[in-house]
Amino acid sequence: MLTVDEAERFLVAEARLLDDRRFDEWEALFTEDAVYWVPMDPDRDPADTVSIIYDDRKRLHERVYRLTRTPVLDQNPPSRTVRFVANVEVEPLDGAGEHRVRCNQLIAEMRPGGPGQAGLNSPRWLAARCEYRLRPVDGGWRIAFKKVVLLDADQAQYNLSFIP
Repeated sequence: MLTVDEAERFLVAEARLLDDRRFDEWEALFTEDAVYWVPMDPDRDPADTVSIIYDDRKRLHERVYRLTRTPVLDQNPPSRTVRFVANVEVEPLDGAGEHRVRCNQLIAEMRPGGPGQAGLNSPRWLAARCEYRLRPVDGGWRIAFKKVVLLDADQAQYNLSFIP
């Protein structure tokens, strides 16, 4: 049984990995059949609509590989982020000991750059409601599903090239 305290510690550790740009370690938190979804419309089936991100495990690996091992102009210079995780809720699910975990998240992003670079040097705030399905694996917890619903997902998104 996953407690709220355990879930909160897991989510805070995940946020720290992302903020510290330890993307390989972050990727290792996901199960082999995981889905990572950032919808434009959270009430629609991702198979029938456009999503900001809709990654299976293979695509998630490609995203991490691109951010860590290739020159990514969208992240040069790289974003600096700070994530705040709050309002953690845990609900057990049927089968295999999985739990649905919900939380709110606030991401502060800053991209340093020169004065002539549009959109840089200005902090940006992204608020989101997150939903996870955590699965027990080898005595720990892994992410089988993660959905990040940005508060302004239906608005134009400026260069969302970091991992929300």
